[in-house]
Amino acid sequence: MLKNIVCALCVCVFSFEAAAQSIGLMPILQEIEQNNASLKAFSSLLESERFLLKSGNNLPDPQAGAFYLPFGDHSTGDYSEFQITQSFEFPTVYGARNNLIETQVSQNVLRYKLKRQEILLPAVQLLHQLVFLDKKRIVVVERTLQAKTVYTQLQKLFELEQIGILEVNKGKIAWVQEQFKIDQLDADKKNILLQLQSLNGGKEIQFDPSVFVENLKIAPKDSIWANKKYTDPELLLLNQREEVAKQQIKLSKNQILPNLTAGYNYQGVAGSNYSGVYAGVSIPLWSGRNTVKAAEAQYQYQVSNSNATQNLAFSEFSKQYNQYQILLIKYTEYRQTLSGLESDALLKEAYELGEFSFMEYYVELQFYQKALDLILEMENQLHLLKSDLLKHQL
Repeated sequence: MLKNIVCALCVCVFSFEAAAQSIGLMPILQEIEQNNASLKAFSSLLESERFLLKSGNNLPDPQAGAFYLPFGDHSTGDYSEFQITQSFEFPTVYGARNNLIETQVSQNVLRYKLKRQEILLPAVQLLHQLVFLDKKRIVVVERTLQAKTVYTQLQKLFELEQIGILEVNKGKIAWVQEQFKIDQLDADKKNILLQLQSLNGGKEIQFDPSVFVENLKIAPKDSIWANKKYTDPELLLLNQREEVAKQQIKLSKNQILPNLTAGYNYQGVAGSNYSGVYAGVSIPLWSGRNTVKAAEAQYQYQVSNSNATQNLAFSEFSKQYNQYQILLIKYTEYRQTLSGLESDALLKEAYELGEFSFMEYYVELQFYQKALDLILEMENQLHLLKSDLLKHQL
């Protein structure tokens, strides 16, 4: 029986040679992305930030002013003046600022992808937990049936006065314990489904763990890391922050150039008036002092921070990858060893022949059941580690 369970769980459902990856998960993840309240709110926030950034490159409002001076001692008519002006920065500033804004908008796209990853990774891991609980339940149901069979046999032996009531009670306790495990697994499943429902904006998730298929093998470390560098929003944000800082330097250099003002001016008294073009230019003596140096220092910081963060990320990734490979080897050895045994059947046969007491049989059976539980736990841990290693693919 133990061999059959191991083969059914580890060979048929999770084939190492299968090419399929996470069958059935992608539609659920797309649904969660569409319905998740946090992602919707974050998307609206980024959209408002985009409009705010765009508004930062608008021209200032035109200014209009007028003088009317009727009072005082004068022989001519009352004096009046009207002026309308439009101020603006040096034309190249707007081009530089627009480039900066476009870079910042691209950065916000990566921020959304990172937020999406933060939502979908827990969802993937919860779905893996459902698969684990479903497989664990199959095993526990089988154990419950076995425990019930043994309990029934003990009752018959008690009626024949071949064993005492204590043996019968122990058999009943073992049966009840397995039944309780089923109830606990069902409760855990309901809790996970509630968490998934929350991630899905309150809508129930429809997921059948029995159709889930995933290959436990992963690509070589260098291949995954190369792909991660070009797709992971967390790492891409580092490069984008460098680009923002670079564009800020260009903008700061352009902002040193003088601001300009142009407009129309009218001045006049009774019988005499003047009108014409008004022009002005600022003298950039103080406002631009040290701004370029500050922008350059910020850029150097971003470059250094990117290098340090990427090195740390690679170190953590390598550690996680090595941990996965070690666990995979251990899991494979356990699976191969356990799938070749018929220990539970041999134990049951020996018990029925009277070679073991019930407690001896139960203790020995627990040893092999724990070994199978360990396989399931390792398999689940492998899926959780793999989802974290490949989170950049979400």
